[in-house]
Amino acid sequence: MTPFTSPTTAMAETPQVTRVEADANGPVPFVDLGAQQREIDAEVQEGLRRVFDTTAFIGGPDVQAFEAEYAAFIEVSDCVGVGNGTDALELALRAAGVQPGGEVILPANTFIATAEAVSRIGAVPVLVDVDPRYLLIEPEAALAAMTARTQAIMPVHLYGQTAFVERIRPQAERAGVVVIEDAAQSQGAFRHGRMAGSLGLAAGTSFYPGKNLGAAGDAGAVMTNDPELAARVRVLGEHGSPSKYRHSTVGMNSRLDTVQAVVLRAKLARLERWNEGRRAAAARYAELLRPLADSGDVWLPTAAEGNHHVWHLYTVQLENRDAVLDGLHAAGIGAGVHYPVPVHLTGAYEHLGLARDAFPVTEAAADRLLSLPIFPHITAEQQERVVIALERAIGRSRSRNVAAL
Repeated sequence: MTPFTSPTTAMAETPQVTRVEADANGPVPFVDLGAQQREIDAEVQEGLRRVFDTTAFIGGPDVQAFEAEYAAFIEVSDCVGVGNGTDALELALRAAGVQPGGEVILPANTFIATAEAVSRIGAVPVLVDVDPRYLLIEPEAALAAMTARTQAIMPVHLYGQTAFVERIRPQAERAGVVVIEDAAQSQGAFRHGRMAGSLGLAAGTSFYPGKNLGAAGDAGAVMTNDPELAARVRVLGEHGSPSKYRHSTVGMNSRLDTVQAVVLRAKLARLERWNEGRRAAAARYAELLRPLADSGDVWLPTAAEGNHHVWHLYTVQLENRDAVLDGLHAAGIGAGVHYPVPVHLTGAYEHLGLARDAFPVTEAAADRLLSLPIFPHITAEQQERVVIALERAIGRSRSRNVAAL
């Protein structure tokens, strides 16, 4: 596997890091939503009073305002708020004309919701492998997988950086295949100056609480530069109803809750600053982890050339991942794994008939990836605790392996 390098690309500078004595037993959460909430609390409380005073619970002014503000942020003409990220992808596919039985190409290295959205409309997910350096959909593999039955390709912007959509979209569109982005992990990321979520015909995103832009519950949105597609999404998400009690098609109930819109508006106003906090934390990790990378114990993530990475996740690769993860948890470090079982090896998709070794890069990453704590308010001291605990966990894991020989 190609080793990762430190994330210096697309970063203006790497901050100087001085190692200090830190409490190795001090807990560090995987994500600190409380810090975000404390920062926006007064604004959210005011917004909630406004919503409850006006009883504008469904489709109120705050929903309309957020849709306009997020469309402007993503630099698209239209944003339609929906109930969650999975619904967003399903609605985008349906509005783009993907039919039951049609094939939709997507990366094997993704959360199951990407495939689930395809299956929910009766279409067929066609999985392809990812590149070994960035773990994003391999454009050549996606294009090679196209058949006469292919109706869409769904690149996934993973971990906080943008997939190489410009290497997919022209040939796909010449073949009559639409490109729908899964932008759930990329709010604020861009590639060659263009925002993630604006690179395909449409995009779906999730505002699950842990995202870079997270609600106080489930929420999502579809973004597009096609007003007619946006109108279809809105009708489909309103029970197929263009107006009350008129139902032109079979739809679903998927609308952005006004309470969530209040939270999202407050967070959106701070998103760029919070993303810069994530970028600074990623640069700090790269410096702190350099000795482990130089020794070959850890492979570090990197940003692709042309990508503005917003570090939704900071994922390293290492041997004996599960043992190291146990060691981190024992030390109070809230590390995680994304994703331990690839889509094609889950019970839900065993009917695809894809056995182990079908996608070697994805499968190797599933065994080796470890997500370290990263969030806008993480401190240098917290990151030092993480790295000290990681060093110790790797050392203990190595000692056990030697003893077992």
